Amino acid sequence: MRLESERVPPGRWRRTVVERQASGARFGSLHATAGEVRLLLVLPGGGCTLLITGGAEVESIVADVPAAGWAEREAHDLYGIEFLGHDPMRPLVLHSAEEWRVPVTGGGVHDVAVGPIHAGVIESGHFRFHAVGERILLLDLRLFYKHRGLEKAARGVALDQGIVYAQRACGTCAVANSVAYAQAAETVLGLQCGIATAHARTLLLEMERLYNHLGDLSAICAGIGFAAGGMALAALKERAQRLNQQLFGHRFLFDTVEVGGTSIEISSADARRAGAEVTAIVADAGIVWRELSFNGSVQDRLCGVGVLSHHQALRTGAVGPSARASGVDLDARSSAPDLLYPGFRSARLVDATGDVAARAEMRKIELEATGQLLDPLLQDGIRPERGRRQLEEQRMGFGRVESPRGETVCVVEGKSGGIERFHLRTASYANWPALIDVVPGNLLPEFPLINKSFELCYACVDR
Repeated sequence: MRLESERVPPGRWRRTVVERQASGARFGSLHATAGEVRLLLVLPGGGCTLLITGGAEVESIVADVPAAGWAEREAHDLYGIEFLGHDPMRPLVLHSAEEWRVPVTGGGVHDVAVGPIHAGVIESGHFRFHAVGERILLLDLRLFYKHRGLEKAARGVALDQGIVYAQRACGTCAVANSVAYAQAAETVLGLQCGIATAHARTLLLEMERLYNHLGDLSAICAGIGFAAGGMALAALKERAQRLNQQLFGHRFLFDTVEVGGTSIEISSADARRAGAEVTAIVADAGIVWRELSFNGSVQDRLCGVGVLSHHQALRTGAVGPSARASGVDLDARSSAPDLLYPGFRSARLVDATGDVAARAEMRKIELEATGQLLDPLLQDGIRPERGRRQLEEQRMGFGRVESPRGETVCVVEGKSGGIERFHLRTASYANWPALIDVVPGNLLPEFPLINKSFELCYACVDR
């Protein structure tokens, strides 16, 4: 999708951002390169514009756009950009200093450190809880242990080959990241893809959402020790991933999205058989959900825990089911011209309480919506298709996709057929600060449940 850009003098940086925000623009992402800062703003209707400013010092926008906090800290760590007014500038990516910790003092206050090595098989992440008794006062979160430098490694790579860097940012959102990159790269290359490509990508995105939502609901059950629900939902996730393997050759749908078209070929008969299995999986998930709904001990553990208020969700820039469970009506599928979501309206909760119960119910109703979306997509087969050069090549492009965890955006700048700059901001990166905001006031034993109700990815920030 085409990306408009505008250069802003450093002295007008904050004022320009505030003016654009007042006119309805929303923070999408912020990243830096050597001596420059780039801010992606999402416009009403789904379009985007990129504001660019130069210089090693610019005024911080965190006071006006709190969601930019992590991005400014990352840009400071990696490129030395000074954001005037962002004080203290705590390290985010750099782990050599102890300034990342917030000092907490007082009678009865103690620290509980968890990680970065965990008992479970998960990525590295350090959680430091400041607590009085079991009541949490503050959570300090330290990630970025395996910063892989994917964006820097992609520089100079051919635009049609750079998709591997986006795909490998995160295994469970491989399709969403790949589609966002492909949309951006196709704009730069001037490629126009047809209905078969849109069909294949939409199908892949919803198949990815299907197994993720089942896995997330299973994790919530595990977070309260309800093994029966956890195992039942994990078995359904396994069925969904086996279906991915049968249709596309990979359980996590790797190497299924490409720049400039699609190589996927599915017969009508295979598509209809897959559709019947999806219907059965969603129906079986509904049976499990009814068991959860009428189990008093389960509901007692979910309700009123880990509340993300509507205000907090807006302030932190939360996206996806976690934001919608707090009443924020934001879903990138509502404005996705390159995908097959005609007349799409996001699922809504009757009572968006923003707690673990609401986040679980949000995934349940979105699971049903995904089943409804997949039904027509699996009525007909898909044939390979190549895009055509019908559009004027652009200096830069962007992609915006609704992943299982929310809005993912990708910015690609090209030069001579290769990647000059590439930036991927996933939904997990956007939602980690919201999780931090939610934890204070809850009990230490409740944190694993709260964490699993967001089910965020570590790898997405280690890009």
